[in-house]
Amino acid sequence: MKTKSDLIQMLENEQIEFSITEHEPLFTVEDSKLLRGKIEGGHSKNLFLKDQKDNFFLVTFLEDITADLKRLPDTLNSKKLSFAKPEYLKEFMGIEPGSVSPFGLVNDNQKKVNFYFDEGFLKFEIANFHPLVNTSTVSISPHSLIAFIEKFHREVNMIKMSELQK
Repeated sequence: MKTKSDLIQMLENEQIEFSITEHEPLFTVEDSKLLRGKIEGGHSKNLFLKDQKDNFFLVTFLEDITADLKRLPDTLNSKKLSFAKPEYLKEFMGIEPGSVSPFGLVNDNQKKVNFYFDEGFLKFEIANFHPLVNTSTVSISPHSLIAFIEKFHREVNMIKMSELQK
């Protein structure tokens, strides 16, 4: 499994512009808002979900959206969704709860996780995600993130989470 250092090296090897901020561990959006300081740009919520047929989904959307999980399955072409167990998170993405972000997809060698990325991020020049640990934040262009994920995982599915709010 790749580590934070491996991920940073991958970003550098791809000559992707990014910055990294070290901070106290963040476990929730509320923690992030309190300890964020001056990190500019869009900030995320990340849901790691599983359906009854053992399909896995990572849905990344803007932090201020309250997703309607009852409406999400149709958008993901799935049936009943639930939060996937931490064991699956560790197995497929090599990360712990609280560290979930699209960067975990670099560890999904089996390509089991379907990734859905909120179009709302595209209005920001910079988006912010944990680099496999919740003690840092990588600030990166949303377009660069998409290109990176598509190179090292697979196609990114775009989703309009603002249309799926409660």
